[in-house]
Amino acid sequence: MKTALLAFALSMPLLTHAQGAEIFKGADLALGAKLIAENKCAQCHTSKVGGDGSAIYRPQGRINNAGLLRGMVDYCSTQLNLQLFPEEVTAVAAVLNRDHYKFK
Repeated sequence: MKTALLAFALSMPLLTHAQGAEIFKGADLALGAKLIAENKCAQCHTSKVGGDGSAIYRPQGRINNAGLLRGMVDYCSTQLNLQLFPEEVTAVAAVLNRDHYKFK
């Protein structure tokens, strides 16, 4: 059991990398942009990193594929109790990918 769990945990980075940006296919970009504005994401990022907040994007080595980007948006939603639905998380991540990350 431990071996299977360890193998699964070790394969997660490969699974998220294998997904690529196709996980954003069909995402509602207008909804994502609306949610980013409504939840004041830019203001929160500015308070965390200063400047215009854009330094939060692409932190060294942390977000290097589409799956990890979506996971980080989900993490923010959970930590801030935004209660975003999965399709909303995907929509926000798709906008961030389009505007900042550009994962293929």
